[in-house]
Amino acid sequence: MYASLSKFPTLVTHQESLESKVNETKAMVKFQLKKVLCMGVAVGNCSMEEKQIFQNVQLSVNFLVSLLKKNWQNVRCLYLKSTMGSAIRVF
Repeated sequence: MYASLSKFPTLVTHQESLESKVNETKAMVKFQLKKVLCMGVAVGNCSMEEKQIFQNVQLSVNFLVSLLKKNWQNVRCLYLKSTMGSAIRVF
C-alpha cells in the first residue's frame, strides 16, 4: 500500500516534534523518472495562492530540467492541468 503512494514509514526520535515531522512528510514531493516520455507532478492544491503555485511550478520545472542530460533541449512541451480542467500548454 505504501509503495503505491510513494510514502514509507518515517523514523521519529524522542527529540523531534511529531507535528513537524508529519508536516515535513506531507510536503514531500517525489519525482519518479522512468523510461516514459511524460510525467505528472502535483505542484499545488486549491487552498494555495496563485503566487505559491507559480513558485512551486517554477521550482519543480527547473529541478526536473536540471536532471536531464541536455537540459531544456530534451523538453518538447510543458502543460499545466488541474484535476478536472483541460491541459494548458506553457512551453
